[in-house]
Amino acid sequence: MQYVIEASKLKKSYKENQVVKGINLQVKKGELLALLGPNGAGKTTVIHMLSTLLKPDGGTAFIQGLDVVKDAKNVRKKISLTGQFAALDEGLSGLQNLTLIAKLYGYSNKQARSIANELIRSFDLMEAKNRMVANYSGGMRRRLDIAASIVTQPEIIFLDEPTTGLDPQSRLQVWEMVRALLKLGTTVLLTTQYLEEADQLADRIAVIDKGTIIAEGTPNHLKASIGGKTLSLRLTQPYAPKNIREILVGSYPHAFNIIEDENPLVFKIPVTKTKLANDIIDTLLNHAIPIEDFTLSDPSLDEVFLALTDTKQEEVTQ
Repeated sequence: MQYVIEASKLKKSYKENQVVKGINLQVKKGELLALLGPNGAGKTTVIHMLSTLLKPDGGTAFIQGLDVVKDAKNVRKKISLTGQFAALDEGLSGLQNLTLIAKLYGYSNKQARSIANELIRSFDLMEAKNRMVANYSGGMRRRLDIAASIVTQPEIIFLDEPTTGLDPQSRLQVWEMVRALLKLGTTVLLTTQYLEEADQLADRIAVIDKGTIIAEGTPNHLKASIGGKTLSLRLTQPYAPKNIREILVGSYPHAFNIIEDENPLVFKIPVTKTKLANDIIDTLLNHAIPIEDFTLSDPSLDEVFLALTDTKQEEVTQ
């Protein structure tokens, strides 16, 4: 299969700090791959290498078959990049910004105005088209920034944490813009630290932690990978998670991932079957663990990520 974005053993270091440690990525035409991870995981560095802003220290990367190092000029003709901060002239109106960008790409004055007006309409900015961007809300700026990135109708768009700092309503508006791009057949590589965002938009997710991809698959596949259900336990008093883990390991032939919650009285345990959840509860009660309440539900991507990164950390420290 021909992939429009393909990276193999991609690496990048800053002095002695290895930020990206030999990752592999493959994205099909019209697909949205979300690169999911916490701040500092290496997401933006990957985007910058694929978009020719940074030269890799090792490995290879291709955009529609073009080498991002050897054919950087031609790669730039195929892609568009929207970074974490809007690249707009705040002293111009939204319409003027888009018209100027279209002119810079070589369109005539008439063509540039036509393209700008169509994008303003498509991104629901008509009421603010003549307003200075300095007076736009964060969500409006982000929508305008994405509109600017598709003036030339690129086949591939890199969105680097496009909703960081936005309020919930603005985030939803940006999501709708991204869905509209996908309907046009655009290929999107999205970086995000928001698990809900990846769950809502992505065809596939690659989870990156400390410069390494630790899991990859569809949202449902990743949820299933840590167990069919999640057992949530609420205790009546704080209890060390390592003690709970020791009890379960002693009673069953395999270890359990104990996912800690913001609430120190709550713990979550991925389980494969309902009977296993019942057995866990019985075992903990028999060991005098003070359980106040419990629920059994489908796992969320938050729980997937916490389970994956917790497992990775255990592997490193063993």
